[in-house]
Amino acid sequence: MIEYNFEIETEVEKNEQEVKEEVRRAKLRALHLLTMMDRTEANLREKLSAAYCTEAVNNAVEYVKSFGYLDDERFVRNYIESKSRSKSRRQIEQELIFRKGISKEAVEQGFANAQMADVSEVILRYMQKKRIDPRNCDYEQKNKFFAYMLRKGFQKEDLKMVFDLT
Repeated sequence: MIEYNFEIETEVEKNEQEVKEEVRRAKLRALHLLTMMDRTEANLREKLSAAYCTEAVNNAVEYVKSFGYLDDERFVRNYIESKSRSKSRRQIEQELIFRKGISKEAVEQGFANAQMADVSEVILRYMQKKRIDPRNCDYEQKNKFFAYMLRKGFQKEDLKMVFDLT
């Protein structure tokens, strides 16, 4: 007669193994997401929380942070430097705070550390795009362009300065 000695796994042990496996998969997924593009911590948490438990998400975020793959300050600085060629400071601030989930303090620090493009060059680029010639445009065209640029977040003083210089 043969005796079998089976160890019965308890529900707790099985659950711990499942959580460990989920943490491992969340870490791999986080690394995969960060290889495609730089992300904010809030964005990475949002992506991971759709498929993994809170514990796995927290472990994965701390894991990628420990290697320096996830850095909100670097993201803000790069975002400001790339978008300042086509957007106003105010528009960039709004996108970072409300769409990307970055704190206002981190955004302010990013503006202090980043190399921004000259506002007058950005305004001139918009003028070329809209075919506005300050010497030949009438009052209505000028007001329409000013309203457009103010909605984009540019300052009235900057717009006046560019119109006076050209």
